[in-house]
Amino acid sequence: MASRRHERTAARQSALQVLYTSEIKGTRPSDLLDSGLVLEDDGKALSDYAIRLIEGVDEKMLPIDVRLNSTSENWKLNRMPIVDRCILRLATYEMLFVDEVPVSVAINEAVELAKDFGGEDESPRFVNGVLGRIARQLEEDAKDPEAARRREEEALAAYAFPTNEGDSAAEGEQPAAEGEQPAAEGAAEGASAIEAAGEGAPAADGEQVPAGPASPEEPISAPEEPANVEL
Repeated sequence: MASRRHERTAARQSALQVLYTSEIKGTRPSDLLDSGLVLEDDGKALSDYAIRLIEGVDEKMLPIDVRLNSTSENWKLNRMPIVDRCILRLATYEMLFVDEVPVSVAINEAVELAKDFGGEDESPRFVNGVLGRIARQLEEDAKDPEAARRREEEALAAYAFPTNEGDSAAEGEQPAAEGEQPAAEGAAEGASAIEAAGEGAPAADGEQVPAGPASPEEPISAPEEPANVEL
């Protein structure tokens, strides 16, 4: 089981590479897979689980982004550092659509990715906070499916038809909360960001992972250290 867990951890890192590269190149993750150019660092083909994650995030991007948009307080998706956004999408997909992965494991693995590759020192805490709120939502959804359906419909409407021009997930920007530093458009991320983008993954030529400040949100549900849960 430990070996399987290690394999899935590596698969998440590979999937993160591809998701990040797709954002930099402005193409769909599945298109990168179809190109045949996406490989592991050692030149081998991506694992089945990495491909499952990449294709799953691509297919379920809308419900993933709607969920994230409704839980990432003060920070719209387009205001997040690219790496943090990709980590959140990856973990949210596992939480919502991969039944055999416990929610706690998905959160802990995402926090570890944020520690290793996040755009800012605050990235692990930010990722943990957002995913913790999603975990609480899922618990509430299980108790009242009808209320969950209504909330999802409202979140989708708010995402697709924002009441304020600046709230559009695709075009607008969320003003930073008092005391927070907004992310600068196109700001370059520091060396602490995802090393994988330059090692074995087809990242944009010569590009580093862009960085921006993460929201100083407190951890909510997941512990900082990975839970001892076997996949």
